[in-house]
Amino acid sequence: MNRSEPGGESGRVLLEFQGAVAVVTLSHPGRLNAITVFMWQELARVFTELSANDALRCVVLRGADGNFAAGADIREFPTQRADLAGVRHYHTGILAPALSAIASCQHPVLAQIEGVCVGGGLEIASQCDLRIAGASARFGVPINRLGFPMAPDEMRGLLALVGRAVTLEILLEGRVFGAQEAMSKGLLTRILPDDQVQADVMRTAQRLAKGAPLAARINKQTATRLCASHEPLSDAELQNFFRYAQSRDHREGVRAFLNGSEPVFTGD
Repeated sequence: MNRSEPGGESGRVLLEFQGAVAVVTLSHPGRLNAITVFMWQELARVFTELSANDALRCVVLRGADGNFAAGADIREFPTQRADLAGVRHYHTGILAPALSAIASCQHPVLAQIEGVCVGGGLEIASQCDLRIAGASARFGVPINRLGFPMAPDEMRGLLALVGRAVTLEILLEGRVFGAQEAMSKGLLTRILPDDQVQADVMRTAQRLAKGAPLAARINKQTATRLCASHEPLSDAELQNFFRYAQSRDHREGVRAFLNGSEPVFTGD
């Protein structure tokens, strides 16, 4: 199934289903997939819908035509960010919901990074669970040249991924750097030759899709909770966590292992 959301010159967010894997593609031809207001809004809507789809097991997020995304479309700034109210709405009412929808998606989200992944593109990638990049991919957040800082809701994902020191290095220096340096900073899961990225991403997505979806969801929820607070889990939280012991997936996984067979998970 292929689904294309009309955007005209505003770019599009394309959605395709390959079995239990959803593939979301940022497409803005001629603009290195620079992300418009329409595209940000589409990302929020699409990821909210995908998260509610219990038939899915994994989401792949990528850019069209050999690039991930060259950040927000600066051509819209004079109209969308013309004054204080506009700037605040743009970042809190448009970008933040899109990033939150990606981060809170109940399914594993895998970023396929090729070419340019800067600014808002790196903010998006930071919200994904895994990031697989081509060797020639480029990264950075050079917004210091535009005279503004990274908004709090956008910085949150980068901070959670690489910490304060690396986040400030990226923002204060404003450099664009290569995949090997991105890997050394903790931005990436792994790097592959450019011509092998797509195949590896889809193999990874299929591998994730074969895992127990209930376990994947709980792992994501637990990681979010533990990163958000250093407080020990309450008794109620622990009880809720260990409820998986009564699930069909748990029984199926143990049964299949003991029988030497392939498990069939349902998410129940």
